[in-house]
Amino acid sequence: MQVLEQSYHGLSLLVRLNVDRVLFLSAISAAILTGTWIASSF
Repeated sequence: MQVLEQSYHGLSLLVRLNVDRVLFLSAISAAILTGTWIASSF
């Protein structure tokens, strides 16, 4: 039972880190796309 609980905690930590990475990459991509859109508008 302890092994399952520990592996669940490790898995949830891994998922949380990946969610942070995806949010970071999407924020950077949105900033780049917004910058190119503004630059092409003017």
